[in-house]
Parts: sequence; C-alpha cells; structure tokens
Amino acid sequence: MMLSSLSLVLSIAVAALAAPASLAPRAGRPSAPAGCLSVGSSGQYKTVQSAVDALSMTSTTAQCIFIAKGTYTEQVYVQALKSALTIYGETTDTSSFSANTVTITQGKSQDDSANNDATATLRAHTTNLKVYNINLVNTRGKGSQALALSANDGKQGYYACQFKGFQDTILAQQGAQVYAKSYIEGATDFIFGQRAQAWFDGVDIRVLAASIGYITANGRDSSSNPSYYVINKSKISAASGNSVPAGAYYLGRPWRNYARVVFQSTSMTNVVNAAGWKNWNTGDERTDNVEFGEFGNSGDGSKGTRASFSKKLGAAVSISTILGSDYKNWVDTTYLS
Repeated sequence: MMLSSLSLVLSIAVAALAAPASLAPRAGRPSAPAGCLSVGSSGQYKTVQSAVDALSMTSTTAQCIFIAKGTYTEQVYVQALKSALTIYGETTDTSSFSANTVTITQGKSQDDSANNDATATLRAHTTNLKVYNINLVNTRGKGSQALALSANDGKQGYYACQFKGFQDTILAQQGAQVYAKSYIEGATDFIFGQRAQAWFDGVDIRVLAASIGYITANGRDSSSNPSYYVINKSKISAASGNSVPAGAYYLGRPWRNYARVVFQSTSMTNVVNAAGWKNWNTGDERTDNVEFGEFGNSGDGSKGTRASFSKKLGAAVSISTILGSDYKNWVDTTYLS
C-alpha cells in the first residue's frame, strides 16, 4: 500500500514537472527586462521615439525597449534594423490586453499626411519585431484613413496589444505577421493591406457604431501575390458603448480583385451581415478572382445566405500555410490558441 501511494505521489510530481509553462498564470512585467532601454518618467528616455532613435542601426545582437505605464502622445517610426527588436509595455498580466498600462496615441490622417503609412501611430519597418502589451491608438475618427499600426515588414508579432482607430486601423502590408490575444477596433476596412501573410489568433474584433462597415479590405492584386489574411479562433462583436445595428458589418470587401481572406472557428454576433461579404462598390465590384472563405464559425453572425463569390471551406487553413513551416522560429507560440 505504501509503495502504491509513493508511486502515485511520484507520478503526480512528474506530471507537474512535465506540464507546459503556458498553463501557469502569466506574471506581470513591472520593470525593464535586463538590457532593455527604458522609457518613462524614471527611465533613460522620456519618449518612445527617443529610445528607438538610440537603438543601434548596425548591431546584429537583439535589442529591446521597455515602456513604463503612461500615455505617450507621439508617432513612433522604427526603421529597418539589422537586429531583432522587442518592445515591452508595463503590465500586471502579460497574457491579456485588458491589463495594459501603456498607450501610444496621436491623430494623424490622410487629411494631413502623404499616404497611409505616414498616418500611423506605430510605423514598423523592421523585421524580427515583437511588441507586447501596448495600446496603439489613432484618435482621428470618422472621415479619413488614420492608422494605429503600419506593419511594413515580415516576422513581426504583436501580442496582447490593443489597436484602436476608425478607418484603416491596421495596415498589414508586407511579409509574415502574427497578431495574437489582441484587441482590434474600427469601422471601415480596418484590417487592410496589399502583400502581407497575416495570422490573427484569438483576437477580439470590436466594431464601432456605423450604418455600414467592413472588417477587412485585402489588396491582393494577382494570383502570384502572397497576401493572405486568416482570422482564427477569434470573436466579433460591438465595441463597448456602441450601438451597432444587426447586419451592419461585412467580414470584408476586396480592395483589389484577388483579395484572399478566411475567417475560421470564430464567434460572430449579429452585427455581421447574413451575406458575410460585400463587393468593393456598385459598378466596381472587384469580385471576379476573390478568395473569401469561412470554416467552423459560430453565432448569429455566421448564419445566412453568404455572398455568391465566397465559399464554405472543407477544412481550416493551417498556420504554416500563412506564416511558413518555420514560424515557430520567430512566433511566440505561447500566445497562440
């Protein structure tokens, strides 16, 4: 009997040691990790841009920036670096955007800027970039393109972040990108871009009060263009405090006529229109070569007769199809569903 009990205790202990670390609650991040440049009232730098400007442009050794809690009213431009870069926000819980304490905000739009990229709160033009627990906000509101993020290179990952805008919130423009356990808010074409392969995993998509809106606007312009957006195991609903009519929103419309977007295993409230997908404009439909698909979605917004140019898929799209077979080399997989 004693041997049996001892065996049981040992087996439980072994199982506990073998359990993946991701099962444990995540700790907070109250201070700068070792070696990071520090931004904030008691940090080395008072603005995020000044810390970015202090990074080495030539070193191949990984670099990092820690941002202390607070609201930073500025636009941040990260040029192409030769090293990997990680930007951390202070938080009491690294697993969720709901505990974020760092907000970077500004209100540029195409009313006062040369192009989409120039309006973004964060202009990310470097590869091997990770961003954790930061809220990126563009306050421009209705009436003009105004980005929270311009993601202009590959191997970029955004984890437990918030992205808030109205029109064109996230520009997923180039290369392989991942957005995980994050919050994305907008009304018009608010996930858009031309060449990126982007995987949105466990994201909370919230739509703003509008009579009509579009979540995605993919700009794939040919069959050889690699662009592909997949929204996986996510949810779509009205943003807090916003009254959104049933059926006001479409999953996407084609910015270019080879647009390719899939929503899979995603919960949709009735803010999503029964048709699911929309053409670009009457007389300029751009639907002749689109690839709009759905698989395994749920909720009132997943029901109805979908647009004739969309299709139900027979299986989910795999993450390696979007990000490549080597995605585990650069993606923080502990944030994936």
